[in-house]
Amino acid sequence: MDRDSGPRVRVPEQRAPEKPGTADALRFTVLGPVRAWRGSELLSSGSPQQRALLTALLLREGRTATAGELIDAFWGEDPPSQALATIRTYASRLRKILGQDTLVSESGGYAIRTDRGALDLTLAQDLAAEAEKARAAGDRCQARTLINKVLGLWDGEALASVPGPYADNQRTRLEEWRLQLTETRLDLDLEVGCHAEAVSELTALTAAHPLRERLRELLMVALYRSGRQAEALAVYADTRRLLAEELGVDPRPELAQLQQRILRADEELARPADEPAPAPAPLKPAQLPATVPDFTGRSAFVSELGSRLATAEGSVMAVSAVAGIGGVGKTTLAVHVAHQARRHFPDGQLYVDLQGAGARAAEPETVLGSFLRALGTADSAIPDTLDERAALYRSTLDGRRILILLDNAHDAAQIRPLLPGTPGCAALVTSRVRMVDLAGAHLVDLDVMSPEEALALFTRIVGAERVGAERDAALDVVAACGFLPLAIRIAASRLAARRTWTVSVLAAKLADERRRLDELQAGDLAVKATFELGYGQLEPAQARAFRLLGLADGPDISLAAAAALLDLDPHAAEDLLEALVDTSLVESAAPGRYRYHDLVRLYARACAERDEGAAERESALSRLLDFYLATAAGVYALERPGDRLVDHLEPTDHAGLAFADRHAALDWLYTEAGPLLACVQQSSGPKTLRRGVDLLWATLDLGESGANAKQYETAAITVRNAARTSGDQRSEARALVTLADVHHTSGRFDQAEQEAENVILLVEPEQDPMPSCWAPNALGIMALYQSRHDEGERHFNQAIENFRGIHDRPGEASALCNLSRIHLATGRITSAVALAEEGTAVYDSMGHALRSANGRYALGMALTQSGRFSEASERLLEALDVFRASRQRLWEGMTLFRLSEVDLASRNATDAAVKAEQALTALRGVGGEWRRGNILTVLGRSLSDIGQSERAEVCWREALAIYEALGSREADQVRSLLSAVGSDSPR
Repeated sequence: MDRDSGPRVRVPEQRAPEKPGTADALRFTVLGPVRAWRGSELLSSGSPQQRALLTALLLREGRTATAGELIDAFWGEDPPSQALATIRTYASRLRKILGQDTLVSESGGYAIRTDRGALDLTLAQDLAAEAEKARAAGDRCQARTLINKVLGLWDGEALASVPGPYADNQRTRLEEWRLQLTETRLDLDLEVGCHAEAVSELTALTAAHPLRERLRELLMVALYRSGRQAEALAVYADTRRLLAEELGVDPRPELAQLQQRILRADEELARPADEPAPAPAPLKPAQLPATVPDFTGRSAFVSELGSRLATAEGSVMAVSAVAGIGGVGKTTLAVHVAHQARRHFPDGQLYVDLQGAGARAAEPETVLGSFLRALGTADSAIPDTLDERAALYRSTLDGRRILILLDNAHDAAQIRPLLPGTPGCAALVTSRVRMVDLAGAHLVDLDVMSPEEALALFTRIVGAERVGAERDAALDVVAACGFLPLAIRIAASRLAARRTWTVSVLAAKLADERRRLDELQAGDLAVKATFELGYGQLEPAQARAFRLLGLADGPDISLAAAAALLDLDPHAAEDLLEALVDTSLVESAAPGRYRYHDLVRLYARACAERDEGAAERESALSRLLDFYLATAAGVYALERPGDRLVDHLEPTDHAGLAFADRHAALDWLYTEAGPLLACVQQSSGPKTLRRGVDLLWATLDLGESGANAKQYETAAITVRNAARTSGDQRSEARALVTLADVHHTSGRFDQAEQEAENVILLVEPEQDPMPSCWAPNALGIMALYQSRHDEGERHFNQAIENFRGIHDRPGEASALCNLSRIHLATGRITSAVALAEEGTAVYDSMGHALRSANGRYALGMALTQSGRFSEASERLLEALDVFRASRQRLWEGMTLFRLSEVDLASRNATDAAVKAEQALTALRGVGGEWRRGNILTVLGRSLSDIGQSERAEVCWREALAIYEALGSREADQVRSLLSAVGSDSPR
């Protein structure tokens, strides 16, 4: 190549950095992703635009770039109006990262002041200059070594992902220089006699750059010197044809002369340059499989593993083990990382598929024989025994820097003999089993892709146009694939091969859970087959646990629940579950909690249907339901001492968990909310329906808290519908009680009233006293909200009578407190206070903390109306503490609202406004619009009293819109408020 073709950059005069080479010195790379380090710490270079600024300054190597030059570099001829301000912003952000002394402002521009050796490009230029000197002096081996070091500084495409026209131009320049350096190094390869090794690289390069004649010339020489004269001539013929077709020109004279020399069998051409023949070099294996061209995401794992492998250049042997379920992309990640790390292992890379998930894993002695042959050991010199082969293998690797990729390992015992024993080498292991017993290994658990990564992979395979037109359907597809890379690749490949399909067609096919695994198959790739390999490795007890646990819906399952489902003691269940975690078929979501990947769960259920009888499947879910019901009943009893509901629940065969106090019980309830409510939805069969409904009632706190209200409502609707279908009026009535409570909590009062009326129509008190007590209580509340006070009083008196009939004192207290609100609404304030005090006293006498808070809530309202503001605040603050501790967001918000009413009545409008705003925040997403309208009305009054009339009008207009949409009588009240300030309609 032309020796002046590489970049030449003037070294500017600049002050020497303080303590160059210290541990906190700055370093920069541009021959790949643009990055900055301080010592070993990778610094955040910010957005792509910030990296573009950093790039423009680094490539000037200390020279100042004016603002105009930077604007041109960023945007070319069409800069935005705020271009200069944007440049200044990016410069300010970079200065905070790099330091004031590194990024300096001068002459209306910016410059980076740093040591010349801090930039990989300048280091590459210096090494290239040394290589030229060595070659000129006749030291071809040294020149070749130096050029290899230069090329090793590249880490993928230069200036990767940096935007802007300047970066595009510089990227092209650097890529051209890289090709020139590669040609020089290949020329040196031929000069020192490494023609056979050069053939494969030159073949790939000429395919990538078909019009680059110098590469074809080198390939012809390499083939000729390797005894492949006909192939060398074929390269010339192909070159001549290609140039004629593409450019209409003939090959350059040097190429034509080379053809003639090959035809003459020129002896001079057949020999490398005149110099002593080099000693035979050890074989350099390059066994890594090709990396996939559409590798996507996993940047954190790539960085983590790459950093670990880079440490092999130091004084330790680096071993990293990647574990994960089948199809999660372990091999793809490992191969990609290994290719990126090749520059750290100049003596080669070994690879083997250990067949660890198959019926017959590879024997270590067989693998060692293959490795030794790849390293140049003659067959006759390879020992017979495993120990001797392992010892010879380690000796052969001594002093060399080689990467060993051990793919698909069965266990640690299989790979220990295959590990290099010397510094400078590294091993990268993939396995479905976590290598917890592999001493010193860096363990990595590979999870599924993020939704963004999954969609990006799907798009790369299918095409941006098809995915962009149906993005929602594409998201449905990758979600149905559980974000598992193998499943996404299969689904995308099927779609790419079927041009008549839309993304929506594929999404519809994958929507059917029973068919999903069958749909995820393309050619020799199949998700089910991948899982089958792992399942086939399980012991019988492990396989049974895997099958049965997959039957339970829900996001995860606790150890205690799993033990109940499996009918095992917790210790035995934990041993099985942890063994399944080690095989990556089950994930440990947290200590004592386990979960399946969505597709693995489908496979586990398919195994259960295939390998378990219907009776055992039904029994397993029944045991789980018993566990949840018994434990939930215990939580209910702790929360509501003396409540008779626990005496009227279906009996269970499980004792349930015991708790030290109500706080521990509530922790269990809210932690188990997802799996528990999922279990309710599964309990719609004739043998489980009644227990499922009772479990729902016993966990009423979940519906009232707001956090789980939607799932609770779905479960209530499911069991209600199942009860109607089966004609079980008892179950339907109980389900309707829970559904009425859900509607009440959500502010859907008409629906709540309808469900409560249906309860009374379904059952008589003697048939099932619990719904007969709670239904009139609920009807009274709905009548209260809708100002039907006489009707409400009648319902509450009926509820009191019914509760007393079954000696349910907490229920009676609830109805008394509710009746207090009827008296309050009808002006009977003294009796309202008395009724609330009576109900609260009942709660207090029974140690009923949560319901005592409900009593204090009612009492606080009554005391407010009686003008006893201090007492009202005390009672409401007591209630607020309990509601917060009990995670009752609805009642926390409503109590804050009532406190704001107290403050407003006592002419403390500022505090009233604060509490009303806190109430709106607490009730976000729960409570319904009617309650929100009430709070907005009071907030408006508070704001008006403190002189913030405009904000008050906004609140009232929003409240009016709510009331008008609901047809609520409160609309007239708000219109009056707006009229008083001259704004009687929404704007």
